Parts: sequence; C-alpha cells; structure tokens
Amino acid sequence: MNKAALVDWVHQKIGGTKVQAEEVVDGMMEAIVNTLKKGGEVSIAGLGIFSVKQRAARMARNPKTGEQVKVAAMKVPKFRAAKALKDAVK
Repeated sequence: MNKAALVDWVHQKIGGTKVQAEEVVDGMMEAIVNTLKKGGEVSIAGLGIFSVKQRAARMARNPKTGEQVKVAAMKVPKFRAAKALKDAVK
C-alpha cells in the first residue's frame, strides 16, 4: 500500500472529497514527523511505537576503495511493532 492507496481507503471510510482524505493522511504523517523531530514518541495502540534513536559516531569502510571513513553521530527513526500487529501478521 502506498500513500495514494491509503488516501483512497480513508476516502471510502469517511466520505467527503479525496482532497479532504489526503489532508487527513498528510496531517497524520506531519504530526508523527513533528513529534519525532522534537525527540518525542508516538504510540498508536495496536500498531506500535515510533521513536527516535541516537546513533553514535563510528568508523566505516568504503567497500570500493577500502578507505576508512568517519560517519557522524545522527538521530534515526525507529519503529517497534505492537504485539497485536505481530500476531495479526503471523
């Protein structure tokens, strides 16, 4: 499923126009992204938890040249699936 399919699904569930359904989907994604940018956590019951993890700086190797490369510390998004989601996918 991609964003367009998700917009169609929301449109069928709530009615209205496709533009309104797209605004709902965009608003939900924007709320999740903004919360993660602030370092917060988004927990959706039955789906899982979106959070931010700090990744430490490290040395890596360029596979083409074999040269050592320094990789800076960064924040990365993380998702932990809820038990209900894990059980549904089994």
